[in-house]
Amino acid sequence: MDMLFDPYSDGPFKAAHTAAALTKSRPEGLAAAAEFGGGGPGGGQGGWSNQQPAQDGNGEPAHHRPNAEELLQGLNPQQEEAVKHAGSALLIVAGAGSGKTRVLSNRIAYLIATRRAHHGEILAITFTNKAAAEMRERIEALVGGRAKIMWISTFHSSCVRILRQEAANVGRKSNFSIYDSADSLRLVTQVSKSLDLDPKKFAPKAIQHKISALKNELIDADSYSSSANYNDPFEQAVAEVFKGYTQRLRQANAMDFDDLIAETVYMFRAFPALADSYRRRFRHVLVDEYQDTNHAQ
Repeated sequence: MDMLFDPYSDGPFKAAHTAAALTKSRPEGLAAAAEFGGGGPGGGQGGWSNQQPAQDGNGEPAHHRPNAEELLQGLNPQQEEAVKHAGSALLIVAGAGSGKTRVLSNRIAYLIATRRAHHGEILAITFTNKAAAEMRERIEALVGGRAKIMWISTFHSSCVRILRQEAANVGRKSNFSIYDSADSLRLVTQVSKSLDLDPKKFAPKAIQHKISALKNELIDADSYSSSANYNDPFEQAVAEVFKGYTQRLRQANAMDFDDLIAETVYMFRAFPALADSYRRRFRHVLVDEYQDTNHAQ
């Protein structure tokens, strides 16, 4: 049975409600959508209460606000429960085609319709630019043109936006370049060559893959250098290339795709007040395809 449930009794979904299936039969594959922030009295990381709901603040006429009851039409009881959920973080697990993205979109509109959040207080995350565009279209159809002021994007796009705004906090310039996979491989190859590494023994592609995996675990070059097994030739090579690769990225005022997320995490860890400001700004963070997230995300 596909469940709307709390899989982590002592983790980030500690207080989430257990509910019945989103679909009556179990499809072969499961996927998940998640929301962080909380939607009810005393809930959420921002420490806010529905007893004083978010106001529009921009004089939006009532007829531009979606109708809460209409947003519930056509939903089964479990989907309706997810859309109306108030309180702690929530995880929805169900098979492909069971309506998770519809539930997520309708929930965003429902939060606005019931004045529990303003458009600018919602962050919606997807995994591809195409999915983000489709979600924006869905939400715009539900809430109108003001969906354009909402943050609906991929993890990487959201992090780019944050880093460009807060670049000085991590010793960066806001006009940093972004290296794609090909750029990254080219730089790894150059660093490997400068270290006289045999490309047959230490393939640049393999080193690039390892560096990416380390960054996704929030392990930087210095941390890996101090923990690598130098009796293993490959680990030694990775440690040396990783350090040179990081230095050259800095010199070029550039980041690779993995840096976009890792550097955002490092920044929020180093500056709790800054993290708190974004936590207060986004009362609701909703993530589609949550099961595909890595540690850094």
